[in-house]
Amino acid sequence: MAVAALLDLGADREALERALDSLPLEGFRYEITRVKKSGLDVCDFNVILDRKIDNHDHDMEYLHGHGAGEAHSHEHFHSQEPSHPHSHGSEGEHIHEQSHPHVHEHRGLKEILEILDQGDMTEGARETAKKIFRILGEAEAKAHGVSIDQVHFHEVGAVDSIADIVAAAVCADSLDIRDVVIPCLYEGCGTVRCQHGILPVPVPAVANIIEARGLSVRFMDLEGEVGTPTGAAIAAALKTEDQLPA
Repeated sequence: MAVAALLDLGADREALERALDSLPLEGFRYEITRVKKSGLDVCDFNVILDRKIDNHDHDMEYLHGHGAGEAHSHEHFHSQEPSHPHSHGSEGEHIHEQSHPHVHEHRGLKEILEILDQGDMTEGARETAKKIFRILGEAEAKAHGVSIDQVHFHEVGAVDSIADIVAAAVCADSLDIRDVVIPCLYEGCGTVRCQHGILPVPVPAVANIIEARGLSVRFMDLEGEVGTPTGAAIAAALKTEDQLPA
């Protein structure tokens, strides 16, 4: 939603597409379309994961504990053993597909930053994306009680988050935004399903970002996770002020 809003404000779509297409990632595609929401014509930006690595991240029934089936990860970061690398094939513009059965892979922050270094974007956008990931890494490390070097992105969360974060960073940079006022974040209530079971909303990573970055939060009488770790990290990285000048 942040990316779509920035595009509607005039962010450079070509810069966004160039950056996403240049990332050394597979297993996703993206769509930029126009849709009707609340009767308004608005931009819609959507990162779509290949079915072999999709993980219910946007399935509200499942995430809130109402769905059936095997538990999948909702959290982006995990403290895990080293990964088992494997290769992929890709085909089609804006489409990256796996050509064989899914094998789990984990990426540490170091690997994420190396991926960002290979993307075709300005240095300003790159530094913003790295800042967002570092904020996420610090929050997840605290949540899991490990050092930031021990925290790893699961492949599913990594692909989704890299695309989302790069898109947000590139769009914000292309608009040459210098001041971002965020009086507060809004959050829902209830619980959300993750790899480790059912967690309260806000999940620990979001709570840690709010605390560490001095963000204010208002809770709504709405079941579900309104503020995600990625969203909170983007807000924390871009925010420069709490209130508009008097």
